[in-house]
Amino acid sequence: MTTQILTLLGGLGLFLFGMQTMTDALRDLSSTQARRVLARFTNTPLSGVITGTLTTAVIQSSGATTVTVIGFVGAGLMTFPQAVGVIFGANLGTTVTGWMVTILGLKLQLGQIVLPILLAGSLLRILGRGRWRLVGFGLAGFAMLFLGIDLMKTGAAAFEGYLTPETLPGDSLGGRFLLVLLGAIIAAVLHSSSAGMATALVLLGSGTIEFTQAAAMAIGMDIGTTMTGMMATLGGSRAMRRTGVAHLAYNLLTATAGFALLGWLGPLALNLMDGDVQFGLVAFHTGFNLLGVVAMLPFAHRFASAIEWLIPDDGPAIGEAPDPGLLSDPAAAMDAAAGQAMRIARVLFAALAEALPPGGPRTPMTATARFTAPALDDLQNYVRRISLPESRAAVEARYGALIHQIDHLHRLNHRCQQPERITALRADADLRRAAQAVAAALVRQVEGTETDAARLDRLSALIARRELRLRASVGHGRNGADFERTDAVRWLRRVCLHSTRIAHYGALARETETQARRSAPLSVTPG
Repeated sequence: MTTQILTLLGGLGLFLFGMQTMTDALRDLSSTQARRVLARFTNTPLSGVITGTLTTAVIQSSGATTVTVIGFVGAGLMTFPQAVGVIFGANLGTTVTGWMVTILGLKLQLGQIVLPILLAGSLLRILGRGRWRLVGFGLAGFAMLFLGIDLMKTGAAAFEGYLTPETLPGDSLGGRFLLVLLGAIIAAVLHSSSAGMATALVLLGSGTIEFTQAAAMAIGMDIGTTMTGMMATLGGSRAMRRTGVAHLAYNLLTATAGFALLGWLGPLALNLMDGDVQFGLVAFHTGFNLLGVVAMLPFAHRFASAIEWLIPDDGPAIGEAPDPGLLSDPAAAMDAAAGQAMRIARVLFAALAEALPPGGPRTPMTATARFTAPALDDLQNYVRRISLPESRAAVEARYGALIHQIDHLHRLNHRCQQPERITALRADADLRRAAQAVAAALVRQVEGTETDAARLDRLSALIARRELRLRASVGHGRNGADFERTDAVRWLRRVCLHSTRIAHYGALARETETQARRSAPLSVTPG
């Protein structure tokens, strides 16, 4: 008895470890493609659902999909209503694991067959380099997953005569509710609805529990799996809190629907699977999740608005610092950091655009610079904490662009604390026009009507020529005001130069990894 219980627990542990290992490998192998798809094909709630479903099915982790989405929302690459569609889809995509476990682990019984795969995966992990090491991880995780199922099936025999359908809550309203609660506890303790489903499928196959009992537990597991995400959002950013609350609220709604329809949908799923209880269980699990998506999709925007009302935007214009919870995923952390950098840039651009034209107030510019300085320091410290994966030149290129952008933001912030230069600019007609042109270009950056740095770059070149002419005239009989104008035009050129670099590196930091690798960075200009 004790040996069999230990075997069951060991099999569950092996399943969990194999699942996590395989998921990590799949996420790293497909991260670039998955991120590109998520960024590109989530314009509507429907496309978000489809994209979230397929992405989660491929990488076998709704958590990894959710983390990527949080990073995109924090970076401004995706709105929260778009993210809601992906959350719906991720919930549906995670049901694919149940089908894989049932078909490959329980019906085809791959436990012994995967032993050579485990050896191959281990050798690739030890001897391989780069992506081949990740392939080795994935194969080893795949093998351990099904070896774990085999051990669980062996250990389940210990419960014969002790845990029976009669000893569990019966098929009544109260009994089903208790089973839903039991399923939620199992998934919350295991931190995995997939492991909970695998356990239920094994017990169902051994006759330890009945189909209706397993179906009620599956409903609860959908609720319990949100607990990990909710714990991760404590103290997190607004985007992370909204995502966690949206996931919990949505799963509660779908679980309520599944509970109400259990008496009808359960027998239907069982009949569709020709009475096979294990296939019937995964069909029921997929079915009530699919119905939830269909029912909620027309109300996705209202659902998102309700979550935004619960967790409102009450922070300053530059928003919150990037969430430390994203540091486990370097790409998501860089997304969030890039979004924060561009928010700070827009605040500084707006302050300069207001101060540069004739008659513009200069005091708000210096006040803004004092306000953004600590935010820049926090952002720089956050970026330093990002750990880059090995042999990922594309990720390093994005990281380098982000470092350059923050450096130029610090320099621009310093220039914004020198309002006295603007007085000299206004005293010269040519410099006045140049300052107005720079202000207009910065307004276009703030409003998003112009996202490249070409116009600012051209202005910087024109101002540089004006600076050379002024320098040539200094000391040749001109009055002392030339020195002030030379300082002022140098200040304006550097403002324009740093703004150009900020826009350029911001575009690189926000691009996909492949695009970032193809783009050549600009050099950092002293001063």
